[in-house]
Amino acid sequence: MNTLSHTLPSVDAVRIALAERSYDILIGGGLLDRACSWTGLPRAATALIVSNTTVAPLYLARVKAQLQLHYKQVLQLELDDGEAYKDWASLNRIADTLLAAAADRKTVLFALGGGVVGDMTGFAAAIYMRGVPFVQIPTTLLSQVDSSVGGKTAINHPLGKNMLGAFYQPERVIADLDTLDTLPARELSAGLAEVIKYGPIADASFLDWLEANLPALLARDKQALAYAVRRSCEIKAAVVGQDEREQGLRAILNFGHTFGHAIETGLGYGEWLHGEAVGCGMVLASDLSVRLGLMPGSFLTRMTRLIQAAGLPVKAPDLGTSRYLELMRMDKKSEAGEIRFVVIEALGRAGMRSASDELVNEVLQAHLA
Repeated sequence: MNTLSHTLPSVDAVRIALAERSYDILIGGGLLDRACSWTGLPRAATALIVSNTTVAPLYLARVKAQLQLHYKQVLQLELDDGEAYKDWASLNRIADTLLAAAADRKTVLFALGGGVVGDMTGFAAAIYMRGVPFVQIPTTLLSQVDSSVGGKTAINHPLGKNMLGAFYQPERVIADLDTLDTLPARELSAGLAEVIKYGPIADASFLDWLEANLPALLARDKQALAYAVRRSCEIKAAVVGQDEREQGLRAILNFGHTFGHAIETGLGYGEWLHGEAVGCGMVLASDLSVRLGLMPGSFLTRMTRLIQAAGLPVKAPDLGTSRYLELMRMDKKSEAGEIRFVVIEALGRAGMRSASDELVNEVLQAHLA
């Protein structure tokens, strides 16, 4: 599977194949304390660990102890926790820390936290001195199966989610499953949304497996979590390897996200977790797939049941249908003001379709709280 798996017994490793930008996703328990997790990374005098006020007290000291064996100076920065802080001010705090330490262009950044920390640290790495190396250490289920993988980095803008960013690949992803032990139940459910999406878009048998094993995932069974994370990363790796910069195929990974991002932006960042918005968005996108004549009504019933069982909302907040349409027209997949949605064409296969405002209104009216 990859270059490191033989040195790390009982650790899964998934390779992101992008020529000279290829890297490994390590998946397993106890990775933070394994020396091999940290070997072979870029050499430098300085490293910076970026975390947040929730994750840092739990794991930063352990990561720092490992990095001090490899770097002369290990800096640390704790950002405020939450989607509301995925902004210019937090990005500038990372830049301020680097500049104050006279960090050079070989400095390595380490993102220790969930998707917000990972996205911002990756964006900071992309733009500091026009690009420095970084490593993802995702500590939430959502970041382990989605945001840490594939090189999308960004911050939010008041008018749209993830509108300012860059495609910039990490050197490695270190997904220690033990960090999920401290994950709040709400965050675990939010992560399951990004796991669930991989079934309908790419692997019908994985959807079957998720339905059968959802109780084990909610109970944090390590074997179930290891398989869910690995299979999710395998699917994403295959897609990113074919379409790194989302010129076509990679867009399918945004199933549920057009509706979901509108919910996040419309409510205000942090009101709903990203995974909660995506879970609800998948219900709406499933309904749209049915109304477009692509899928039977039983598909909507199936997806709604699974998403609700995962502890996710299936009714959308009533922002008003006109507000939803306004927000979705700012989605990155829109073209010339035309909203484009990821829809399911057959179980395990997704595609992009446009839909009339009238049809989208019907979907919204059927699912608003």
